[in-house]
Amino acid sequence: MLQKRAQINVTLYVSRIMLRAYTHPLPTKPRVKIITAMDDFEILTGDSLAVLPTLAAETVQCCVTSPPYWGLRDYDHPAQVGAEPSPQLYVENLVAIFREVRRVLRKDGTMWLNVGDGYARNGGTGNCGPNAVVGNTKKLIQKRNCKVPDCWGLKDRDLMGLPWRVAFALQSDGWILRSKITWIKKTAMPESVKNRPTTATEEVFLFAKSPTYFYDSNGVRETSGANLRNYWMLGPDPNGNGHPAAFPRELARRCILLGSRVGDTILDPFGGSGTTGLAAIELGRKAILIELNPKYARMGRERTKHGTQARLEAINS
Repeated sequence: MLQKRAQINVTLYVSRIMLRAYTHPLPTKPRVKIITAMDDFEILTGDSLAVLPTLAAETVQCCVTSPPYWGLRDYDHPAQVGAEPSPQLYVENLVAIFREVRRVLRKDGTMWLNVGDGYARNGGTGNCGPNAVVGNTKKLIQKRNCKVPDCWGLKDRDLMGLPWRVAFALQSDGWILRSKITWIKKTAMPESVKNRPTTATEEVFLFAKSPTYFYDSNGVRETSGANLRNYWMLGPDPNGNGHPAAFPRELARRCILLGSRVGDTILDPFGGSGTTGLAAIELGRKAILIELNPKYARMGRERTKHGTQARLEAINS
């Protein structure tokens, strides 16, 4: 699905007190960018599989990301992840992308991955639930979702188990699967189903690059002071940014606090509206985001600009 390119334009939005944008051709050799205290955030616009190889190896401490869910939304780009003809190809694409993420992680780095699930269906998609027709679900995706994928022995109305299929595929590719966190949604998407419970959770996986990795158990604690448990009850952020699938900032914040130190670099290869970058800046980290759609990259630029300014004002006050 991913097309080879002789050259791609990579747009970098560099965060200072005011952010500036500029473009340059993709270099043939990995590009090493020195990030200083006043230059601690950038968005690279392009295909993650093409942009990640331009980043230097072992320069990122922690990756926090949520790729587009398979077959749910259309992000208006021919190279988008999630629009593959089958969920099997979706898993294969994610494995290839996260192989590059593993390369850029430090030896003690971690990856925190949120992946959504869905149902195999013969028939309509409905108005609610994982196969719901949402505002930017295009007709081709709706049509594809009306047919059970020809893989994994799936049958009509099967829960596809995509989060675990991705997790096991990454494990086979070399990642160390360390934990599964259940994200319990305070406000779940309504479902009109009467033959199963309403879905109100998603999975967040903690992967490590090596057996010895950085994890700050004091970064986030239970209110009792005990070690943080592997279920997080989180509500949605006010979604006024125009992105159809922004995850809660508190989710990104927890992953960053547990998986990095102040001054470390955080990566999100599916930057979206910039939630990971915003949380990273607020916590005194550096951030590199990759976003395929220029519209969402601009969105992330604007959101993070305000976060960066607030951070600088706090440091200088």
